[in-house]
Order: sequence, then structure tokens, then C-alpha cells
Amino acid sequence: MNPVQPDDAALRKLANYRMPFGKYKGRYLVDLPEAYVVWFSRNGYPAGALGEMLRSVYEIKLNGLEPLVRRYRE
Repeated sequence: MNPVQPDDAALRKLANYRMPFGKYKGRYLVDLPEAYVVWFSRNGYPAGALGEMLRSVYEIKLNGLEPLVRRYRE
């Protein structure tokens, strides 16, 4: 069985995407406060790509993988 390989393009996009609205507008998604990301997980994610990325950030934070994503920052 082969280990799962990270999708470099998706990680690069996630690492460089900034929050487009709200109190944390302009902050990298992976740098959002954990409580804010948890709030989305409980109350619903935005539609589209932003919601998918916030779901990913929730899992990343849950598993302590922020440094893995930050190394893709340009």
C-alpha cells in the first residue's frame, strides 16, 4: 500500500489564501484563530472553495499540521 501524497498545488493555494471578509479579513486561513475555525465547523461553512478550504483548515488545526502548510507560503 502506498502512502497518501500531499497535493502540492492545493497546499500552496491553501497556504497563500487570505480570509476575504469579517474580523480576520486579510489573514492567512491557516493563521485564523482556532476558535474562529471551530465556530464555522459548528455553524456551517461558506459555500464554494472558501468553505472547502476552511474545512481543510479545521482538520489541519485539529491535527496540529499548521507548520506543514506554512512551508508552502510564497
